[in-house]
Amino acid sequence: MSLILGIETSTKMCSVAISNNEELLSIREQSGDYSHAELLNKFINEVCHEANIKLNDLDAVAVSKGPGSYTGLRIGVSAAKGLCYALDKPFIAVDTLKAMAMNLMMNNQQSIAFGEGWNDALFCPMIDARRMEVYTAVYNGALHEVESVSAKIIDEQSFQDLLINNNIIVFGDGAEKCKQILAFNNNAVFINNIEPSAQYINRLALSKLHQSDFENVAYFEPYYLKDFLATTPKNRV
Repeated sequence: MSLILGIETSTKMCSVAISNNEELLSIREQSGDYSHAELLNKFINEVCHEANIKLNDLDAVAVSKGPGSYTGLRIGVSAAKGLCYALDKPFIAVDTLKAMAMNLMMNNQQSIAFGEGWNDALFCPMIDARRMEVYTAVYNGALHEVESVSAKIIDEQSFQDLLINNNIIVFGDGAEKCKQILAFNNNAVFINNIEPSAQYINRLALSKLHQSDFENVAYFEPYYLKDFLATTPKNRV
């Protein structure tokens, strides 16, 4: 038995899940705004209650490490660190974009909709990084990186070397603003409603748990990818 509590707060989605090996025991998710501070502890308590699991029963705590929202990542990582420190449990960090790619790849409805090209396609999750920039990477069907994680400004030349010979499935909350720019290429396929989810954080964390691939609770930092830029609200004088 490998009980993992997963936390995903890298975007507007706040997601918490408990899994036993590959079986999802309980999950709570809410998207739409950045309300992680209000929801996260509530969701943790709810999934533990629903799964009839005490925090001390956990084998590890896993968290989405980024890239993504600076504040969201700090909230999720801080919560995971606090649990691991208090409970003396292993702390596992999972790449956000890879977990998004796993989400899409395991979604049978999407594969049916896409058709025969699904098996040979590349997978390109995108997280909105404001303006025309996105956090993105490209993965093959084995979840190996074809193009590494980066902050990329999307233009007509983006991914052209890969699009020549491959279908690329583009998804995530950063994909919508790229549709018009890349739509001229028939090999770029856009799929909606794929968001980060803690259940796929847990699935990727499971192999790390078996390999004892843990992070240092004291020194781990989220993968922000870009420096934090403070802004002043428009209605503030």
